[in-house]
Amino acid sequence: MGKIETRIIEVLKASKRGSTRKQIEKELGLSTSADFAILSKTLDKMEDHFEVIRSNGNVYTVPDEKDYVTHTIHISRAGTGYIDLEKETILVDSRDTLDAMDGDTVIVHINKYREGKVIKVLERAHTTYTGTFLRKGKALKCIPDDVKIRELEPVIRYEKSFTPVDGMKVLLTVLEYGKNLKLHVEKSIGHKDDPGMDILSILYNHEILPEFPEEAIQEAESISQVVQEEDLKNRIDLTKIPTITIDGDDSKDFDDAVSIEKTNKGWNLKVSIADVSHYVKEGSALDQEAFKRGTSVYVVDRVVPMLPHLLSNGICSLNPEEIRLTLTCEMEVKENGIIEDYKIYPSYIFSMERMTYKKVNKFLDGDKEIRKEYDHISSLLFELTNCADAIRARRNANGAIDFDSEEAEIIVNENGFPIDVHVRERGHGERVIEDCMIATNVCVANFLQKHDIPGIYRVHGEPEIRKIRSFQNLAKQLGHPLILEGSIATQKELQQYLCSIHDEEYYPILSHLLLRCMQKAQYDDLCIGHYGIAEKEYLHFTSPIRRYPDLVVHRMIRKYYFEKHDGSDYGDDKAFVQSASIQASSRERNAVDAERDVEDLKKAEYMQDKIGTSYQGMITSITRYGFYVEIQDTIEGFVAVQSLTDDYYSYNEDYFALVGLHSHKRYTLGNKVEVTVVGVDLESRTVQFEIKGQKKITTPTKQHKTRSRSSKYQERNGNTKGNRNGKRKKR
Repeated sequence: MGKIETRIIEVLKASKRGSTRKQIEKELGLSTSADFAILSKTLDKMEDHFEVIRSNGNVYTVPDEKDYVTHTIHISRAGTGYIDLEKETILVDSRDTLDAMDGDTVIVHINKYREGKVIKVLERAHTTYTGTFLRKGKALKCIPDDVKIRELEPVIRYEKSFTPVDGMKVLLTVLEYGKNLKLHVEKSIGHKDDPGMDILSILYNHEILPEFPEEAIQEAESISQVVQEEDLKNRIDLTKIPTITIDGDDSKDFDDAVSIEKTNKGWNLKVSIADVSHYVKEGSALDQEAFKRGTSVYVVDRVVPMLPHLLSNGICSLNPEEIRLTLTCEMEVKENGIIEDYKIYPSYIFSMERMTYKKVNKFLDGDKEIRKEYDHISSLLFELTNCADAIRARRNANGAIDFDSEEAEIIVNENGFPIDVHVRERGHGERVIEDCMIATNVCVANFLQKHDIPGIYRVHGEPEIRKIRSFQNLAKQLGHPLILEGSIATQKELQQYLCSIHDEEYYPILSHLLLRCMQKAQYDDLCIGHYGIAEKEYLHFTSPIRRYPDLVVHRMIRKYYFEKHDGSDYGDDKAFVQSASIQASSRERNAVDAERDVEDLKKAEYMQDKIGTSYQGMITSITRYGFYVEIQDTIEGFVAVQSLTDDYYSYNEDYFALVGLHSHKRYTLGNKVEVTVVGVDLESRTVQFEIKGQKKITTPTKQHKTRSRSSKYQERNGNTKGNRNGKRKKR
């Protein structure tokens, strides 16, 4: 929010009955026609975004937060809307959803009965969908891939020059929203049986487009793939200093490089980051496209980059044995891990080795062949590890929380079919780089604060007391109580709790449930700290090739520190970083959703030929409609309550359990169960389990007729995935 908007809000909040435009002009001390025009334009904009309300008498007021909320709406198949707030769910009757669609950001008025009505749609979740032409009798009909959209029976049009064929996948653009949904066939994206088309469809459905606009491609092609002599001016030469990159085996875009030197007090650590801002200029076609994308998206067998490959894998990437432009954060790290001093400057480097995590892990584990191969940088690797370990120890002492969650690695064949699913290995090498990057991000956040430079921060608030209390109750039921000294959970207390149960059987569940108590990290133009990392100042600086906030931070440092800008654009830049942080947070959430959908699809595909197979598993999540069981390597399936045929089960909220009416048998979190795979639904990307050896009850009772409300649950969610939360963590 800009300066004038803030002042308007202050004026309106001070007035109990609101203010007219003339009263606002007077309170703000405006006197010129130019000032009046700016105020008029600003008020119209604020009214459009529902930051102010204008009555019939042209009196402006600030909407009461108790009565109006801006939130994402979820629409069920029956058309009912749901606004899931932190402490309650607001229902919106199908007649009051306006033309809102599932996932849209809306302004909702909440009446005294806590019922909602959509006042305005602020942001559309989708402007495009995908569909498939299928033969229905003699005619070809375009069927939307999204089940909820399909059930709206939209009108789908296409140009006369367009020739559909059976099985053709197409991109659909929205012409009209709401119950009278109208779509237009934009283009063909392939055939439904083409390898990888399933993933491509998910990406398109999340508006993650593999293709770049022609203007952005042309701009990328105009950039030299070789660093020019003039590019090296006013930069510090680091090419003679031993420098390496350490990334994953499949990585092709290298954002960061490291070098280190032992000192009397500790270490001199240099983290050099690709200077993308040198090539991607503010307002350019490349910049506009990067802003829209927000982030690179990584799914199973491909990457949809934020920048064209010519940049992301080419001139911006810190490729080995090539001179590259960088911004360097040079840190003086003491032996106790405290960063005593730092400086940030433009530089250029020459990476001598492209190391991988696997090789670094083998090196640190003492592999003789690897140590012989990298003998020339052995000192660098050992000192880098010692320095990073000291930084981590210092951060842990401050209370940083490591949930140590497992992530799946899915291996697919040339046709995109999954042939293996296992837990992704994470060794010492990954932690070393993570520690160095976090230390850099902390220093740069402090730098922006110290020099009052506009920026985008990575923020993470403390968990809600209500959620922690619920977790305490559950943890107590599982025999691992969380004891807190005060009413608020400190990072140190949560860290020590996780350490105390790390080797316990219930650790994966408790760690995951505690993670769900945390607020989601996001981007913000205000520096309010990062609870999980236990830092008061934090941002993202180290990945400008794949994250737009990092690129913006680079650009602002260049503008206000290296180039000593006069500050005439300061207000505009403050407004920009606010809008960019909102956009980046939205695009990050979108990318995570796409990655999760692809992962769920591939896991479901992997289980297709396992139907009838039984596995030992553990109950990881439980609701009144059934429970999730994780069997191995992060694969989960759902056991529906109606499949429990040996008794009539109801949900006991106090014990987080499904309890049998006659046998009093309980299914609770952490229970070990043996399940059989009974179904796979690729459309909903789910796996269905049943408890092995279920016996049917012989005497029907009234409870049997009323016990299950799963139809209501499935009506809202469309499948049995609705209450499961993802396990990914984002620093």
